[in-house]
Amino acid sequence: MKTVILCGGKGTRLRAGNEVIPKALVDIGGRPILWHIMMIYAAQGFNEFVLCLGYKGAEIKEHFMLKEGIFRGDFLMDTSTPDWDRAVSLERREFTPLKIIFADTGENTPTGGRIKIASKYVEGDTFMATYGDGLTDVDLNALLAFHRKQETLGTVTVVNPTSQFGEVVIGKDHKVREFREKPKMEKWVNGGFFVFEREFFSYLGERDILEREPLERLAVDGQLSAFRHEGFWQCMDTFKDASVLNDLWSKGDAPWEIWKV
Repeated sequence: MKTVILCGGKGTRLRAGNEVIPKALVDIGGRPILWHIMMIYAAQGFNEFVLCLGYKGAEIKEHFMLKEGIFRGDFLMDTSTPDWDRAVSLERREFTPLKIIFADTGENTPTGGRIKIASKYVEGDTFMATYGDGLTDVDLNALLAFHRKQETLGTVTVVNPTSQFGEVVIGKDHKVREFREKPKMEKWVNGGFFVFEREFFSYLGERDILEREPLERLAVDGQLSAFRHEGFWQCMDTFKDASVLNDLWSKGDAPWEIWKV
């Protein structure tokens, strides 16, 4: 089963002065957040990916070829063979097998359009999709089982994120009763980590934003289910978010690191 990852956006973290890197390559614990996302899937048996590339997509390709792929360390290229352009690693390295399709989906294409363009690489009736900037310890097999039980065209993982601000509880006498330090929100929000049936492609246009008309139409048609995840989830929209994730990793307290459990 393919997992489509939206990784065409710009990063908010700066490198080398004012140079902006693809958001999916923002570093978490020495590796890009995209690698962490792929490992969450691979650790649970989903190791085939379609990466929807956009802004500086070549840098994402280069990362996986040069740092994660066969060009890391010593390698052999024999131009006397018919497939001379294929290099062979000379080092025996332990790594998680990943099958990756790098799909150029346009620098400014909206999220829904990226999935539409990448649809030619998705086989079978069911596929997964997510953003390239969120980490979680969600049970993907439970998500898939829930989706199949619901028999809808789409399922979105919903979460209760931690509030950005602390809460002040005020009594009827206008006196402060207590302070609550950044409590969890009571409302459910889109946490990404979707499952779709291929009929969903008919809801998508190449200029569509995924979260707007496509998902809204799916909901109106009664074809979108919500899988509630109450465990760890953290998006990475700001430098502060990246710092939080790096801090968790450095302390050895990264809940999304399920491949080490």
